[in-house]
Amino acid sequence: MSKVKKNSTSATTSAANVGYEAELWQMADALRGSMDAAEYKHVVLGLIFLKYISDAFEELHAKLVAEKAQGADPEDPDEYRGAAHPVFWVPPEARWPHLKAQARQSTIGQLVDDAMSGIERDNPALKNVLPKDYARPALDKQRLGQLIDLVSNIRIGDAEARAKDVLGRVYEYFLSQFASAEGKKGGEFYTPRCVVKLLVEMLEPYKGRVYDPCCGSSGMFVQSVEFIRAHAGGNGNGGKAKADISIYGQESNYTTWRLAKMNLAIRGIDGQIGHGDTFHNDRPPDLKADFILANPPFNISDWGGERLRDDKRWQYGVPPAANANYAWVQHIVYHLAPAGVAGFVLANGSMSSNQSGEGEIRRNLIEADLVDCMVALPGQLFYSTPIPACLWFLRRNKKRLPLPLAGEGRGEGIDRRKHILFIDARKLGRMADRTHKDLTDEDIARIAGTYHAWRGEKGVGEYADVPGFCKSAPLEEVRKHGHVLTPGRYVGAEAQEDDGEPFEEKMKRLTATLREQRAEAAKLDAAIAANLKELGYGG
Repeated sequence: MSKVKKNSTSATTSAANVGYEAELWQMADALRGSMDAAEYKHVVLGLIFLKYISDAFEELHAKLVAEKAQGADPEDPDEYRGAAHPVFWVPPEARWPHLKAQARQSTIGQLVDDAMSGIERDNPALKNVLPKDYARPALDKQRLGQLIDLVSNIRIGDAEARAKDVLGRVYEYFLSQFASAEGKKGGEFYTPRCVVKLLVEMLEPYKGRVYDPCCGSSGMFVQSVEFIRAHAGGNGNGGKAKADISIYGQESNYTTWRLAKMNLAIRGIDGQIGHGDTFHNDRPPDLKADFILANPPFNISDWGGERLRDDKRWQYGVPPAANANYAWVQHIVYHLAPAGVAGFVLANGSMSSNQSGEGEIRRNLIEADLVDCMVALPGQLFYSTPIPACLWFLRRNKKRLPLPLAGEGRGEGIDRRKHILFIDARKLGRMADRTHKDLTDEDIARIAGTYHAWRGEKGVGEYADVPGFCKSAPLEEVRKHGHVLTPGRYVGAEAQEDDGEPFEEKMKRLTATLREQRAEAAKLDAAIAANLKELGYGG
């Protein structure tokens, strides 16, 4: 397995490359030795969780120490639980400086286990979330100490790192690297921050029931700082969540589920995150959500579809057992409230596939007037998959805005029944590094603003088709295209600016240029022929 070189060039970060991954991967490599990749990822991620909690605690602890003269008590757990931005109380035995000082001792494994147990004991929101198996004999304690030393050099839980969701990003990077080390690339990968922000900005899920059926590390809930600040209301240790937001999610991978639980709790968000297979153990099965945001794994074939042929969620056609894309779509539709709206990521093939009945399911969804908007995304956005992606937006009631938004003074909206908005954003974005692209804030504002104007929200201007970028297409036009939902088929070509050169003059100039180029080509052909003849290959 090849190592990733340590990145020491810059302290600055971007959404596509937070700058920590190479160093963190180096530490995982240092620990691994002969340990199986599937085993050592749990060890590494558990320590990263602990460092994350400790960083947030130490930052507030230092502030309270400085304010002791004003009556602050840095050793009072209530100072942390009742803070403006609550953090977890970390007992003395679990604080990172204590563990770092003991990192070279043979008892370090038991000390880490005790730290995890102490944090769970004092913070009910983290009960059964943290790993506690570092004392096992099979884990090399010298390598564990080295790992702690390496983690010590990285800030992952202070305010700046939390705002960038460094923990979630690092975790997803590790999933990619671990999957590669295990000899497989699964459908789990990081949802780029800019894509999450775009979904949030377009749907505006600020009030009501918010649901993610495949929530991963809860990125859809936590990556928008505005969303977090608007709805944080306690860290699960006695704080009260705001009554205007309810979060529901499900995750099948146990390790990822633990991260999701911690990611929400550490930000003071109460959420019901179920552990289990969304298709085979739907939790909660009768939820009807106002907003659904999701990034399902693309094109998964081992989802057990053959055992769900008669499932009540397949109202628009039975999805093929070899591909779960349209199972996800219909699962999302099933859980939408009567005035609900959903936005989710899928592979580009979902917009046009006709294999195994997928085209018929898509046709039924369109004819049921559920499809609200389609967005083609730029390439190179996703962190560990090259598969091109798109955004689907579904809305049950296209006659008016979703009720939570109408109640926020956004107006009733425009009746968009029997119409679909197509946005081709493939030309947007900028390269954040050699291999990853980002959507800028301006790009996000343009796409979201277009959708809001099309829906008829107050204060965002009037919608107009823009050739090459967006088109409001009636259902009749979509039928003519065989119910294919690829935006490029509808938005047309981008309008070309008039350069002011009269047509006759331009044709004369281009014709003269063509003659010159043809003459030059003839000279080159003659020179090549002469050289070949000199070499004995002349005809």
